[in-house]
Amino acid sequence: MSRTGLSPADDADLIARLASGESDALAQIYDRYHRQVFTLALRILGDHVLAEDTTQEVFLALWRYPTKFDPAKGGFASWLLSLAHHRSVDAVRREESQRRRRDRLAALEPPALMGEDSAEKALERLVGVDVRTALAELPAVQREALTLAYFGGYTQREVAALTGAPLGTVKTRMLAGMRRLRQVLGSALGDLPAAGGLQA
Repeated sequence: MSRTGLSPADDADLIARLASGESDALAQIYDRYHRQVFTLALRILGDHVLAEDTTQEVFLALWRYPTKFDPAKGGFASWLLSLAHHRSVDAVRREESQRRRRDRLAALEPPALMGEDSAEKALERLVGVDVRTALAELPAVQREALTLAYFGGYTQREVAALTGAPLGTVKTRMLAGMRRLRQVLGSALGDLPAAGGLQA
């Protein structure tokens, strides 16, 4: 018997019912195993909200792909907790990747947008206060793409990799951002640094 009081036969019956589309079977599995899944996720993630999200992901994956459990390879509880472990580790990696991305963007953000007085003066000398103001008023996704390209020197493909957006989406964002800047600034846009980052 498992710690939940279910025997392997009980598990197999619930999985079979789940595979046939019985949502009640998922509810029963959730009731019996969600505390174990959540506890493991919390231990790995150290965050209640992330642990709750990961727990939901685990049971959603079970609902979508119940046949991935193979009783010949071990018990259901072990398999489910293994799935929870993998999902939790993936969540840790996502959080770490997003943190690194935020750190990179913070380092590349035009100094004036960071609110530092000395940096503001440096940026004003570089592109002018009008360009800085216009850039700050762009939608965040357009500003992010142009910031990475102009101030970080990244190509469009590299911007796509950093932001997780498709290359075509990055091109569209950058084009829309440039059009908006030209509408606002006209010829003053020529003061921007060389647009090496506009290369694919």
